[in-house]
Amino acid sequence: MFLLPQGYYPRKGESRRMIDLSGKKLFLFDLDGVLLKGKESPVKIGGTTVFEKIRSKGKKLMIVTNNSTDTVDAVLRRLRSQGIDVGDDEILTSARLTAEYIAKEYGNATYFLVGERGFGEELDRAGLKRTYGNKADVVAIGLDRRLTYGKLDKAVQLARGGAHIVANHSARLYMYKKGPAIAVGPILKAIEYGAQKKGFSVGKPHSLMFETAMKRTGCTKKETVMIGDQEDTDVDGANKAGIDSVLVLTGVFDGKTKTKAKGIIDSVDQLADYV
Repeated sequence: MFLLPQGYYPRKGESRRMIDLSGKKLFLFDLDGVLLKGKESPVKIGGTTVFEKIRSKGKKLMIVTNNSTDTVDAVLRRLRSQGIDVGDDEILTSARLTAEYIAKEYGNATYFLVGERGFGEELDRAGLKRTYGNKADVVAIGLDRRLTYGKLDKAVQLARGGAHIVANHSARLYMYKKGPAIAVGPILKAIEYGAQKKGFSVGKPHSLMFETAMKRTGCTKKETVMIGDQEDTDVDGANKAGIDSVLVLTGVFDGKTKTKAKGIIDSVDQLADYV
């Protein structure tokens, strides 16, 4: 077994380091920065080789992504168009998980959307009702690449009026096709600051996404490993959930900060050597 030293600064192109994965039965994969780069015109980074190896060993995999702009069906089509064969039961997005969380916590609630079409479709699918008026039960926040001051101001007014704030996640960045781009976290912070109240973040690094994946597959913490490109969502989230993590150097991680990951690889398909 090889472990990264505490406070280790990985660099691209260096020797890979890995923990023993022979006892792992569930492999959780981040999406952007690990399997694909970009949303509208995705570029494949990897996935086919390692997925085939995992399945050949009779093990399980699941994509756990903070993607808050697309439905599960849209993510499925995008992956399959890039030659990555997955089923819809192997995809867990923050958009769907957030919709399910709001429906569970607040029933048939009304929501004000700060986000894009795919997130809205997942909220509607969960039985929630969108409102444009002066009252809402929940301000639902996802990535919004057409965000306006007016929408932010409306969200703050509703939150100050009593609406709960629920965000897909609190990550600062995600891996866009041209490099790291602003994610949901800064939008959430703006609304919290204006409303002077805290919201709840559903996706990574919160443990809910990891716990849901393990529950759906029937695997334990010791049997699970997370593979991702971000220290503050994938690695820290996995560690807080009590599962091991592997850092991939094809995404947001820039090598300027310490990693607490127990393994490191230059690209996701290199993981096939250790499964």
